Amino acid sequence: MFLDCIDELMIDNDDDDDDDDDDFFEEEYTEDETELYVGDGAGGGGISLAGTWWDKEALLLAEDVCQSFGGDLGIYAFKTLSNSSIQVRIERLTNKSGSPSMEDIEAFSVSYRAKLDEAELARSVAENITLEVSSPGVERVVRIPQDLDRFKDRSLYVKYVTEVADSGKLSEADGVFRLVSFDMETKCCIWGLADVRINREKAGKGRPLSKKQREWRLETSFDSLRLVRLYSEI
Repeated sequence: MFLDCIDELMIDNDDDDDDDDDDFFEEEYTEDETELYVGDGAGGGGISLAGTWWDKEALLLAEDVCQSFGGDLGIYAFKTLSNSSIQVRIERLTNKSGSPSMEDIEAFSVSYRAKLDEAELARSVAENITLEVSSPGVERVVRIPQDLDRFKDRSLYVKYVTEVADSGKLSEADGVFRLVSFDMETKCCIWGLADVRINREKAGKGRPLSKKQREWRLETSFDSLRLVRLYSEI
């Protein structure tokens, strides 16, 4: 689904010829978010514990490992499974992208594995725990509001709810935007259209964003944002 008012904006383009009308909807933005939600302990970040007798201890050990890196690394997502598995996604807190290097992932894995082995001998965690450590991913979920400043220059996929003028009912909408500004006091964001292919093609193949597209703005409250994540054209 792509926001209807944005489609109307793209069509009402003074620079476009009538012959290009069929090109506006050649490719709609489709989003596959199977099992992805904020705080799922995986792609959506956050902590998700299976409720086993050992998972809280495992989380504490992971947090201790992060502290041993002097504030360079943090836990983006942590998930335990009932089959004695742990999945951790770490982020580098000292760079703007938040992406850890392969060396970061390896160093964290070695240190955490050692902690788990010690805890296993002490019988404070389950035996034979499987550990998987990775990065947040290219299209990581942006946490609201704490990640807004970090990723304000990136193209973002945004899913949000808006009130329908006639009925007052809430309707879900989405788009690929750039963050123009945000206000921590009013808890609101101002968005513009991102300069990405899916938006440019609304104005016609091979054309840049029109003036009307560049000037278009959307205001949302933090509470209305259902999902914000990095958008990649690759």
